Amino acid sequence: MMGLTAVTIDSFLPAFPAIARDFAITDPNRPQLLISVYMLGFGVAQLAYGPISDAIGRRPALIGGTVIYLAGSVLAMLAPSFEVLLLARAVQGIGGAAGRILGVAIVRDRFGGRDMAQVMSFCMMVFLIVPIVAPAMGGLVLAVGHWRLIFGAMLALAVVVLAWFGWRMPETLHPEFRRSLDLRAIGSGIATAAGTRETFGYATALGLLTGCILAYVGSAQAIFDTGLYHLGRLFPVAFGLIAGAMGVATLINARLVRRFGMRRLSHGGLVGLFAMALVQLGLMLAFAGRPPLPLLILTLAACQFLLSFAMPNFNAIAMEPLAAIAGTASSVIGFYTTLLAALCGLVVGQAFDGTVIPLAAGYCGLSALSLLAVLWTERGRLFGTGTVPHPPPR
Repeated sequence: MMGLTAVTIDSFLPAFPAIARDFAITDPNRPQLLISVYMLGFGVAQLAYGPISDAIGRRPALIGGTVIYLAGSVLAMLAPSFEVLLLARAVQGIGGAAGRILGVAIVRDRFGGRDMAQVMSFCMMVFLIVPIVAPAMGGLVLAVGHWRLIFGAMLALAVVVLAWFGWRMPETLHPEFRRSLDLRAIGSGIATAAGTRETFGYATALGLLTGCILAYVGSAQAIFDTGLYHLGRLFPVAFGLIAGAMGVATLINARLVRRFGMRRLSHGGLVGLFAMALVQLGLMLAFAGRPPLPLLILTLAACQFLLSFAMPNFNAIAMEPLAAIAGTASSVIGFYTTLLAALCGLVVGQAFDGTVIPLAAGYCGLSALSLLAVLWTERGRLFGTGTVPHPPPR
């Protein structure tokens, strides 16, 4: 399901110029709204799926969300205007949120501590490897047909995922953790999640780092194709090289996290990211925001590589204290981090001015704020081991 989310975000990036032509869009930044409204629906809906799944179970909640996603995909295929396409993207986001929330909740149902961090890394690896091929998939569809067929491919993939999940996935919610679906119980769970220092601090840091990714995704088409480098059909290659660095990092993290722990790896990645973001900003300023393409790809890939040591571990650390309300906790974390990331990504993406300076400055500022959030959470101490409670019964 996380892979489906990545496909939904990235596969239609090559279609931005075609969509702009069909709907007579002249502002090069306006197609980015197709990402922003998806993330808005994705973020808001996350607040509902966790409490619902804590009451009725993970399976029915995930199946219901996937059906909503299917409806949004059909609407996108038939959209007669850009406004209707935006609405369809929001519906896709509402449905797609189920995979993000319930995927994390299912992992927390079955694992704890460093085991959970390792599984989270493998899940994140799928989420990050898919963007390597997703733009190429979209470009291939465009080469043989209309951009609407990209949404047809999303529809077909969602049907396959729904069939596989319905056939293979058991219910993972522990009976002793089942909660009633009433406002008092939901409010109590939300208050517990929001009031836990470890959860709130690492969720904030995660949201800011996710904002870096959304800023990059929102700006990528303009930077590599229509605005700066005019790569055309080579755009998926540049995009895939940078996404590949993230996939490699998450694989390394999954192999090392049991040995070194979540905090040591994630704190090291975050400090390295901030340092690399400063270097990147200096280089981009030195070239007046128009660096040689290999240098841009190299610095962005380095930032994404370091960022990928932090994100899956931050998610695991934020979830660690909340096994008894895993669904609700996943909803609160997902809602907060997604909206924070969407806002940050929108601000940085809409600042595109024909150079890469806004993106480099966004990486620098967001990584600095993320580092401050972690320092606040850990009371000024980095690279600790933290506490690792026993995982829940399986």
